[in-house]
Amino acid sequence: MSNGKIVLAYSGGLDTSVILKWLIERDYEVIAYVADVGQDDDFNEVKKKALKIGASKVCIKDLKREFVTDYIFPALKANAMYENRYLLGTSLARPLIAKHQIKVAETENAEIVSHGATGKGNDQVRFELSYYALNPKIKVFSPWKTQEFLNQFKGRTDMLNYAQKNNIPVKATISKPYSEDDNLMHISHEAGVLEDPKYKASKEIFTKIVAPQDAPDRETHIEIHFKDGLPVKVVNRDDNTMLKDPLELFIYLNKIGGENGIGLLDMVENRFVGIKSRGVYETPAGTILIKAHMDIEGIAMDREVMRLRNMLSPVFSELVYNGFWFSPEMEFLRAAIDKSQELIDGIVYLTLYKGNVIIEGRESPSSLYDKELSSMDIEGGFDQKDSAGFIKINAIRLMAHNAILKKQGKSF
Repeated sequence: MSNGKIVLAYSGGLDTSVILKWLIERDYEVIAYVADVGQDDDFNEVKKKALKIGASKVCIKDLKREFVTDYIFPALKANAMYENRYLLGTSLARPLIAKHQIKVAETENAEIVSHGATGKGNDQVRFELSYYALNPKIKVFSPWKTQEFLNQFKGRTDMLNYAQKNNIPVKATISKPYSEDDNLMHISHEAGVLEDPKYKASKEIFTKIVAPQDAPDRETHIEIHFKDGLPVKVVNRDDNTMLKDPLELFIYLNKIGGENGIGLLDMVENRFVGIKSRGVYETPAGTILIKAHMDIEGIAMDREVMRLRNMLSPVFSELVYNGFWFSPEMEFLRAAIDKSQELIDGIVYLTLYKGNVIIEGRESPSSLYDKELSSMDIEGGFDQKDSAGFIKINAIRLMAHNAILKKQGKSF
């Protein structure tokens, strides 16, 4: 007799393939749910593999367009970078994957969902917080947090041996030196040999980009058009390629960014669960877009709006990283950030060259830049004598503080 129906977030890799078989052995009916978020996979082969292992059904969802428009682009508008560096490629995909997993569970009348994330990482939190936010009554089966599973699988070798015993085809080998997560936004490399923070990640691991030093000895000149803070057109000024569709322009920027070695990041970050983790990331399109977006804001965004938005950006980034995409605080932040982007329109001109995104110029119909006011050569209606009073007013509290220090026999 079946213990129930489970929708498993299935990738076709070692962990989820082993979990699929392991759940079937415990008399669960397992539906394999596969989310296409732009990873380089043969989904027909993934489906065949899941059915061969014993899945009762395989549901493949093409989520690439929704990933770009509803997750990547909102993060771009927020200039989201976790710990001021990481562009959140994996973090942004997880709530989208979870959202459609819950939809599959509802369609298939399944009361349980499952995933292959370990109990040490961030993904378990991102998946499960999303599950509960979207369906408070859902049951979650997380094998890596059950004693039975942990007793059976002490590590990768045990999983490979189990796969071999049960005729589960896997690409992984005991000697594979790292693990990866791939999607449209990025590919991450971590674990294995990369757990040594001083170990140099060789350029042979790169799949979305060429190593910057191996990129062509020629510049690629592009322009990115923005409307309300969103990229609406990309033009290659060298060959006149022009794209307006959100998914197509993002894929194109991945291509030309990768060819020019754009988007490499090697960092040690702080996981939500309190563990430090080293990751090597390749994020070509995201890197180009966030640099261009920050630049167009420079000419079109009010100073005080920018100051406040910049206070919200790290909060937004932490919420994404920690798994709170579906939360009231995220709704509030997204509304505020959307408001800040209403006049962020214009064109940014860039050059891509050997890992560098070089800003060459920008123009905006919402420009707050006044050449005459800024000029050192043109008076432009700004009376420089007024600055004397401005400085004196701002100096009042500094002089008062200095007086207190002198009374106490101290000084700066």
